[in-house]
Amino acid sequence: MARPLRIEFEGAVYHVTSRGNERKNIFFSKNDYTRFLHYLKEAKSKYNVVIHCYVLMRNHYHLIIETPDGNLSRAMHLINSSYTTYINTKRKRCGHLFQGRYKSILVDTDNYLLELSRYIHLNPLRAGMVQKPEDYQYSSYPAFIKKRKDNLLSKELIYRLVSYGNRNSKNEYRIFVESAIGQELDDPMEHVYGGIMLGGTRFIKNILSSIKDDYLIKEDILNRKALRESFEINEILEAVSNNYNVSIRDIVAYKSSEHKKIAIYLMKDRTGATNTEIGEVFGGMGSSSIRKVYQRFKLKMKESSKLRRRISKIEQKMSHVRG
Repeated sequence: MARPLRIEFEGAVYHVTSRGNERKNIFFSKNDYTRFLHYLKEAKSKYNVVIHCYVLMRNHYHLIIETPDGNLSRAMHLINSSYTTYINTKRKRCGHLFQGRYKSILVDTDNYLLELSRYIHLNPLRAGMVQKPEDYQYSSYPAFIKKRKDNLLSKELIYRLVSYGNRNSKNEYRIFVESAIGQELDDPMEHVYGGIMLGGTRFIKNILSSIKDDYLIKEDILNRKALRESFEINEILEAVSNNYNVSIRDIVAYKSSEHKKIAIYLMKDRTGATNTEIGEVFGGMGSSSIRKVYQRFKLKMKESSKLRRRISKIEQKMSHVRG
């Protein structure tokens, strides 16, 4: 069974999630949430991890966690195994509490951390559990906007990103988060590259350059093909242009065409570019329009073997473009 590649290094920042087995609840009472936070504090103390954000939902959790010592797996083993033992003992059950291994996504702090924190903090609101995000007590959001001590969280990085470290950080962050209420937010997780990275092109290329090739030839590594190659937007445009025998100007023209849709699909799938960045290539298309083109094209690809062969041929050409 394919598994995601685990990348650990000093100073890495991750979005970590884990869901209940068969999507069942993992939290059953107030004491359970408290105990889980206790294990987070224990991991922080024992493994020197930094907790930037958290939201604990009924059947899953979200963490943004930094590892100054490059030891995520050890910290997460303590958290998940300790909590599983606690629940199994308390509820007189046995077996797995969580659905498989936890998922960890490397995060580009400069380009994605702030948006990701907002998306996570609005989770309870989107789920209809509260009317205001600060009303959800099993979230780090109240600690960010209210004057209260918290010996678990490290808020400085997010404050710095939202307000450049000025004295109004709490209010600036509140405005940033709550300005998105009622809006259709772009899901940051749609931009995950290779199943393990959320970041811009430079960030992705730096991570890829650090991965040993030996890991990427193993057939049990999920998304290994994407992890072996990362492309620039201009490389994709050139490959599509050659395949369709049309000019790059025709590809980026603001009109619907198969070659344009393929270019958008490949940019989303094989670069670290955001929807906004891709939209700018195509004459200012909106972020939501890029997302819709991508999602519809993915569905169309599932139904068309001819289209899949076309994509494969273009990808082969991109390899030659790279030289």
